[in-house]
Amino acid sequence: MKKVGRFLLRLLIVLLLILIISLLVLDRFIQFRMDDGQYATYFYQKGLTPHISYYSSHNREIRYASIGKDTSATVFFIHGAPSSLSYYRDYMSDSTLLSRASMYAVDRPGYGYSGLGKPEPSIETQVQCIVPVLDSLNKVHHPLIIVGASYGSSIACRLVMDHPELADGLVIIAPPLAPGEEKVFWFSPLVESPVLNWIVPRMLQSANTEKLHHREELTKMLPLWKNIKIPVIYMQGADDGLVYTTNADFARKHFTNVPYLNIEMIKNRGHLLAFVEKDKIRNAIVQMIDLANKNIAGQLNMKGNASNLDNAATKSALSVTH
Repeated sequence: MKKVGRFLLRLLIVLLLILIISLLVLDRFIQFRMDDGQYATYFYQKGLTPHISYYSSHNREIRYASIGKDTSATVFFIHGAPSSLSYYRDYMSDSTLLSRASMYAVDRPGYGYSGLGKPEPSIETQVQCIVPVLDSLNKVHHPLIIVGASYGSSIACRLVMDHPELADGLVIIAPPLAPGEEKVFWFSPLVESPVLNWIVPRMLQSANTEKLHHREELTKMLPLWKNIKIPVIYMQGADDGLVYTTNADFARKHFTNVPYLNIEMIKNRGHLLAFVEKDKIRNAIVQMIDLANKNIAGQLNMKGNASNLDNAATKSALSVTH
């Protein structure tokens, strides 16, 4: 019996060591990011030349990329978790979008080459870290469209809340907006333990910290939704199991001051829309550029928001598409 016990103990130790080594190897090879050379090569192969830059904010280095010479509009992409600015490379190399706007994407704090594995749990501080791309480092052209996916949607909304003078349109994809209306895994609190945290891949460390603070951060935003006064397109998979579809109801109730709100629930799609619905998302961005121009010209009005779905001048709908 003692031999069996010793054997099981040794087996457990071996399996634990294998797990630790596997996680450390995973951190090395799976980081959801491209270095500057890899990123540039991706565009060079398409006959395009991106610009990659770094700046300092809140005691960390922030990386961002830009492309395009069109001066009629600007699109700013904010990624989710875990991810990096390379998440949007297919969009930033899209000929249709390049014909309509200059584009920017940023590595959020804790991801890519903006301090991988050093998370920033405060959404407000994250906005402060990335907003220099728009308000001081570059001369952006309006309309400026903010595009956020998943957790990046929360950042996008907070950016518009805190800097309403900057943005002219908002496209949010699979957005967690309502406090507590998203899946939190049972093991998430354990990952924060110093005993386990050091073996968890850095990209997951950042994502986990954000996840555990997300409810608190979204609660802080509750009084600020009234600050968003620009057109909004909301897109989500009807089968999203990570961000609950009840967020769509939250959006309808809280986007009360927007001149346009379209909520599109896409049938038979889950959380990762950006990979499987590129055409829909690209078309939504193009549509938002046109909507933002109309709004700037005073051709959109507050009567078409979520409380009045019958208004013909301004579309606001909760729809399911195939």
